[in-house]
Amino acid sequence: MRAAISHLKKADPKLRQVIETVGPYRQQFGEPTFEYLARAIVYQQLNGTAAATIYGRFQTACGRPGVVPQRVLRVGEERLRAAGLSKQKLSYLLDLAKRTKRRELVFEGLSELPDEAVIEALTQVKGIGEWTAHMFLLFALRRPDILPVGDYGIRAAMKKLYGLPELPKPDEMRRIGAPWRPWSSVASWYLWRSLDAKNP
Repeated sequence: MRAAISHLKKADPKLRQVIETVGPYRQQFGEPTFEYLARAIVYQQLNGTAAATIYGRFQTACGRPGVVPQRVLRVGEERLRAAGLSKQKLSYLLDLAKRTKRRELVFEGLSELPDEAVIEALTQVKGIGEWTAHMFLLFALRRPDILPVGDYGIRAAMKKLYGLPELPKPDEMRRIGAPWRPWSSVASWYLWRSLDAKNP
């Protein structure tokens, strides 16, 4: 991490200011599992409190052995809908469970794949787009060089930090972020933190 911070400070003076304001890098990671991706689907387009409540009910409905493909498929649509899942999200979760059970998506093998192959594998699942795949790469597989160009927070932080007239599009984001490589994930974390009211 010292190498990453040193590189970013030298590569981008504006990001250096953010790093010095925010302080040490402290990132919490998840595990690259079926449950991680199921949780990401439940949380899509919901605020944290509502998502946590629905996910808690979803976990309860799954019972033992927990949020695994077999349980999701066995519980039944009626009980899962009663947990607060929308019809659309339920269809996404069932598609994820079916593909995982059929070994079309093998979580144990994802860590061996390059970034683009992981994105391709995950986006075959209904309801999983590039943003969710980027979050999985960042927080589950802990890849060091991910710039989530579809993330609103990253776009807003770039607009603010670099004085842009509007939210940047992916090509502009990649151009701005080119000097950060191979530590774009660390830079992204600092951009998110830069939006914190305590770190203007």
